[in-house]
Amino acid sequence: MYKPLDFVAVGDITTDAFIRIKDAEAHCDINHENCTLSMRFGDKVPYEFVEIVKAVGNSPNAAVSASRLGLSSALVANLGDDQNGGECLATLHKQGVDARYVRTHKNRETNYHYVLWFGDERTILVKHHDYEYKFPDITPPKWIYLSSLGESSLPYHLELEAYLRKNPGTKLAFQPGTFQMKLGVEKLKGLYELSEIFFCNVEEAKRILKITSEIKIEKLLEEMCKLGPKIVVITDGPRGAYAFDRKHMWFMPPYPDPKPPYERTGAGDAFASTFTVALALGKGIAGALTWGPINSMSVVQYTGAQKGLLTREKIEKFLSEAPANYKPKLLA
Repeated sequence: MYKPLDFVAVGDITTDAFIRIKDAEAHCDINHENCTLSMRFGDKVPYEFVEIVKAVGNSPNAAVSASRLGLSSALVANLGDDQNGGECLATLHKQGVDARYVRTHKNRETNYHYVLWFGDERTILVKHHDYEYKFPDITPPKWIYLSSLGESSLPYHLELEAYLRKNPGTKLAFQPGTFQMKLGVEKLKGLYELSEIFFCNVEEAKRILKITSEIKIEKLLEEMCKLGPKIVVITDGPRGAYAFDRKHMWFMPPYPDPKPPYERTGAGDAFASTFTVALALGKGIAGALTWGPINSMSVVQYTGAQKGLLTREKIEKFLSEAPANYKPKLLA
């Protein structure tokens, strides 16, 4: 029997190929939302360079974040037995993430995504290979962090739900990915109800709740809490983040960028994982809100979701140097 881990992340792992493009245009509505990326069709479009980043994805990013912040951290994921899979495993070991629960499938490919990087934003072309998902026999950890999985993973989610009900001492942080949101609330009802913390951004909250009209974020927080999570955190990009624990509601401004963001992949993962780690360390919601934006600020200064992830000492240093208005505001 292994010693219980502090933090176990569950979700798909991939390699990201960042393709830096310049010969393109972004089109947004009047609110700078609902943006599209356009390039000439049927033509040869030049790119500046490609940068390959191994062992990434929402959950691997969270596992690396937790490890760098000093927790014992592991990943539950699936790989193919190809070169990319071997390189992802080696990268996890290098990052201090326990990979004993990463399952390698014979004669299968490892996920590989293409990131179209334009300005400081990106559009990701994703493909989740259809693995046979099976939750391993894990000594109950203090926290499980669940995020992006493939379309065929519904039985796996139900298996995880049963595991959590059997081990009520393990807390769940849930940051749903695209396919999990597509599955809908009803199919994942148990996981919403078991979540200690639930993370999403404003647009994702509206998608989950099937809201198409304008709505105040305070109302979004209340409606998300009705689905079951004890704490709901909704991020609003560079405008800040909100948290609600059914009693109190907070707003947290972003940490000032030292320079304009270079590339925004992983900002949400950095925020959510750092918030979770801060709670695990006993910082409370208000304290966790001050930690999350700092790691997000750092991550967007680099390519990919992991290079900019900070240690606990660096988080605390940034906190000590924060401007006077960098603090959570109690809304209700």
